[in-house]
Amino acid sequence: MYKIYEIEDTDKYYPQNLLKYAKHPKKIYLIGNKKILNNRCVVIVGSRDNTSYGEYYASFFAKELAKIGITVVSGLAVGIDTIAHKNSLNEKGKTIAVIGSGFNNIYPKENTELVKQIIKNGGAIISEYPPDTEVDLSNFPKRNRIIAGLGKCTIVVEAKFRSGSSITAKFTKEQGKPVFCIPGKIGTKTSVGTNNLIKKGAFILTDINQVLEIYGKQRLKSLDIARQGISKIKIQKKYLEIYKLINKTQVSINEIAITLNMDISEVTTKISMMELDGLIEILPGNVIKIKE
Repeated sequence: MYKIYEIEDTDKYYPQNLLKYAKHPKKIYLIGNKKILNNRCVVIVGSRDNTSYGEYYASFFAKELAKIGITVVSGLAVGIDTIAHKNSLNEKGKTIAVIGSGFNNIYPKENTELVKQIIKNGGAIISEYPPDTEVDLSNFPKRNRIIAGLGKCTIVVEAKFRSGSSITAKFTKEQGKPVFCIPGKIGTKTSVGTNNLIKKGAFILTDINQVLEIYGKQRLKSLDIARQGISKIKIQKKYLEIYKLINKTQVSINEIAITLNMDISEVTTKISMMELDGLIEILPGNVIKIKE
C-alpha cells in the first residue's frame, strides 16, 4: 500500500497554480511524489473514444513536453488521457493523474497498472476524496477543475459535444488560462467539441512552440508539426503509400482508393490528417497534390 499524503491548501507542497483558483479544494490526497505538484505543468485531455489522429497528436505533445521537463497532467481516463500519461512516461517524464474517486477505488480499473507505473517513475496520483470514496461518476466533472488548475494551459486533443474535456476547457478559461485545441475534421464526433471550443476562442494548436511561449521558453527548432515529416508517424505504412502516389501525379480521392485498394473512408481520414500536417493540398474536385 502506498503512503497517502494529506496536503492542506496552507502546505508548501500545495500546487500554487491551483491555489490561485477560488474554487480550489481545501485539502487534496496524494500518493506518489508530492514534490512535483509545483512543477511546470501542461494539461492534456481528450476523448475516451479517440481516433488514430487523436492518438498521434496526444502522443506527440506528451512526448515533446516530457523531453523538455514539463509535467503532463491528465485524468487517467481511457483514451487520450491514458495516451498522454503513457507517452510522458515513455520519455522518462513526470505525469500527474487526477482521479474522481478514492485511491482504494481506482477508476477505470484497467489503469491500475498505469497508476503503479506513474508512481514508480516519480509521478503522482491526486484526489480531493478520501481513500475509501467509491466511484461516483457525478464527481468526475467536478474534479476537472483540479486538472485545469494544475496546468499553465490546457490542450484538448479530441472531444465530443458536452464532453468532460470541454468541461476541463471551461474551467481552464474560467481560471484565466489559455486553451489549445487540435483542429478536427468537420462531421467527426470527436471533433465536435474541439471545433466548438475553437469557435468560442480557444487557440488552434499546430506547434509545440505555442505552448513553450507561455513559459517564456526558447522556441525549439524542427518541432513544427507541419514539417515533422511523415516518416515519424507510427501508423504510416499506408500513409506513405498515399504520399508516394500523390508525389507522382495529382490524383483524386477515388483514384487513390482504387489504386491502393483502400476503403474510401480510410483514404478520406488520412488525407485530412495529411492536409492538417501541411503536406498536401486539396484542390477543387477533391484532387490532391503535394503542398509546395
